Amino acid sequence: MRKILVVVDMQNDFITGALGTKEACAIVDNVVAKMGEYEQENIFLTRDTHYENYLDTQEGQKLPVVHCVKDTDGWQICGAVAAAAGEATVIDKPTFGSVELASLLMTQRAREALEIELVGLCTDICVISNALLLKAAMPEAPIRVDARCCAGVTPESHKNALDAMRMCQIEVVSD
Repeated sequence: MRKILVVVDMQNDFITGALGTKEACAIVDNVVAKMGEYEQENIFLTRDTHYENYLDTQEGQKLPVVHCVKDTDGWQICGAVAAAAGEATVIDKPTFGSVELASLLMTQRAREALEIELVGLCTDICVISNALLLKAAMPEAPIRVDARCCAGVTPESHKNALDAMRMCQIEVVSD
């Protein structure tokens, strides 16, 4: 079984920038260590990608904090994670869950069995969105989230997201 790691939105704006938190800073080393357990060709990184018109979007109306604008420093994957990624696949996504990522992994699953692990930011928004999207697309694929390598908007919302994923038969480890 091929083991895939999905690293969700480990970008500067979510770690030290516009939406950064101390909890996000605290998981960087854990994420880098986790990435070291996988071959680079089996690592997929997502990158939240917005544009100058962000505040005019539905998301921008509900979260009026400009972040992850394409080609800015905040949009970049943080240095330590980028270094560990090497030649891994990076997928820019315009919203919480990546349909492109799900499609790509479904195509690979048609050729071979996959086991998928997710880590990253934010547990309660983009990690849960991608985990549920992947579980819906591939209900028989083992999907796991490593809680030590995730952080939510708040510690409480992180815990709530982990509980919700468990209820949807996504394995949560290390919490």
